[in-house]
Amino acid sequence: MKGRVVLLDNVQGRPAAALLVDGQLQDLLIDPETDMALPGAIYRAVADRPMKGQGGVFVKLPGGSGFLRQTAGVAPGARLLVQVTGPSEAGKAVPVTTRLLFKSRYAIVTPDAPGCNISRRIKDEAVRAVLAALATDAMSDVDGSLGLILRSACEGASPEAVAEDITAMRTLAEAVLADLSGGPELLVEGVLAQETAWRDWADPAPDEVIEGGFADHGVLEMIEALVTPRVDLPGAGHMMLEPTRAVLAVDVNTGSDTSPAAGLKANIAAARDLPRQLRLRGLGGQIVIDFAPMPKRDRAVLDQVLRAAFKGEAAESSLVGWTTLGLYELVRKRDRLALAEVLT
Repeated sequence: MKGRVVLLDNVQGRPAAALLVDGQLQDLLIDPETDMALPGAIYRAVADRPMKGQGGVFVKLPGGSGFLRQTAGVAPGARLLVQVTGPSEAGKAVPVTTRLLFKSRYAIVTPDAPGCNISRRIKDEAVRAVLAALATDAMSDVDGSLGLILRSACEGASPEAVAEDITAMRTLAEAVLADLSGGPELLVEGVLAQETAWRDWADPAPDEVIEGGFADHGVLEMIEALVTPRVDLPGAGHMMLEPTRAVLAVDVNTGSDTSPAAGLKANIAAARDLPRQLRLRGLGGQIVIDFAPMPKRDRAVLDQVLRAAFKGEAAESSLVGWTTLGLYELVRKRDRLALAEVLT
């Protein structure tokens, strides 16, 4: 199947969305079974006790607690507006931040970050001028604390749709920011799988959106392959992705290829596919890669491949580099629940 196709279906009775590009699975979202705090949810929280030595403070949420990596200006008992930044591990507090984002398909409203910005991916100056006028008009009478980002999906959208999206996000932001009195409460629900697909997979616009179709397009088999640690690479090589409690271990092997450049070929193929595999599997945190043996002079080539592969990733990633043992370290933000946990 050629082109960019979004499939909306169910997995284990739960809504799911898959993004296929030229028949290859590029992204996958499945609603969790439990009523966990979803990334993007906004709460009114109550500051609890600071954690000395950890650079943060616990906050009370409805039915649980969150961990805020901030202590300056946060007194016990203070009311705060916080947003969930990622999934929480079993038995741990939900990671939250006070830097709120009100995000939709075309617009992001940013409290305490004033200014109107347009995605750099929109190059057409005429389109940028129209969007700048829309932004100025929609945000002209707000106080100076609200900012606006117009997303790249605005290109090709109707001005009416963009203006409506800006107004909706601005209205929501103003209502939430004014709601500071009371105990811990959920103010804005987190975004579920199919809504996230509608919101974040709009650029570039899909060639087709199909209701159902996971079975017909082989997505169920692709999901089944994702819960196994082995990933076959072009040629004879493969890599193994094996999470532990502390780190994610990645091992790259050349397989039956015994040519002089086998190690470099397998390592380049693994580096190019690693961001996609991490995204689909919902894996992050500290990652240690044991690349296949290759001459040290080839590390510069592999560094370039890794930087290019992770450049367009939405999840924050930091490529740390090589250790004295010849391993490669990187850190990727956990932005979703691990697929293995979702399907358990």
